[in-house]
Amino acid sequence: MANAKRGEIDALLDGKVYTLCLTLGALAELESGFGAQDLVALAERFEANRLSARDILRIIGCGLRGAGHALTDDQVSLMKASDGLAGYVRIAADLLAATFGDAPEPPPANPRTPQDAR
Repeated sequence: MANAKRGEIDALLDGKVYTLCLTLGALAELESGFGAQDLVALAERFEANRLSARDILRIIGCGLRGAGHALTDDQVSLMKASDGLAGYVRIAADLLAATFGDAPEPPPANPRTPQDAR
């Protein structure tokens, strides 16, 4: 199960739930693959909201490898997301949001009840 505080997400691929995480090594792999000079340049590229299918494949592949799954991009390219293209885009977007801090904070498991104001 993914730990959001570590930047992890869960994703359904080929009918199996995988944990993905863009570790420092995975981010370095993305920098190299995208020709980005640093993390700021990498983040700016993602903020442009113009990702190709190859970009999405690379992001998902790096996230899988960052979480410990020994899968090549060629193997990832054969995996199926339950919602097709929209599913792949959602996985990449959720992973980037979790990594760069834009992920919404999950609600507490047991929220406190409001105190009576007197």
